[in-house]
Amino acid sequence: MKLILITTPTYFVEEDKIITALFEEGLDTLHLRKPDTAPMFAERLLTLIPEQYHKRIVVHGHFYLKDEYKLKGIHLNGRNPNPPENYKGHISCSCHSLDEVKERKQTCDYVFLSPVFNSISKMNYNSAYTAEELRAADKAGIIDKKVIALGGIDVDNILEVKDFGFGGAAILGALWNKFDTRCDRDYRLLIEHFRKLKKLAD
Repeated sequence: MKLILITTPTYFVEEDKIITALFEEGLDTLHLRKPDTAPMFAERLLTLIPEQYHKRIVVHGHFYLKDEYKLKGIHLNGRNPNPPENYKGHISCSCHSLDEVKERKQTCDYVFLSPVFNSISKMNYNSAYTAEELRAADKAGIIDKKVIALGGIDVDNILEVKDFGFGGAAILGALWNKFDTRCDRDYRLLIEHFRKLKKLAD
């Protein structure tokens, strides 16, 4: 099962080092999501990440970066709902219902379905689906390898994600809450936690 990491919404000092270390540990894909930030900061971060990993990065905005840095692709959401004109390449998107998944899967390489569990990073953003609904969606072929679970995923429930038939898990709070971006410099705990998640996802 794929393991996808979504960045914190703001930039911080050790970010390029952590992202590079996670790619070295086997991170499949990084989603660069920095809403309401200037593109120059994204450019700076991308220049600090070794080029060999650029093909594993998907951007949630400033879509020109995809070609400029030879990135994996772009991600569509409420803020950026449409791809650039004549865009060719990888597209993923955010979905918040099973009906939306059915519709968007046809035009995307994969889609995020959220929130599968209660969010770790967002207050009062609770699971929108019961286990029964997810199992039924798997049986009906709505959930498959093109659907990535997002929301509240950590070591205690990642195996459930696999069991529900998802093609991958997108993580955010589970990993970033192991590191205080304002004052921490040592990110060993974060890397150790990623290894546990990766082992379970594999």
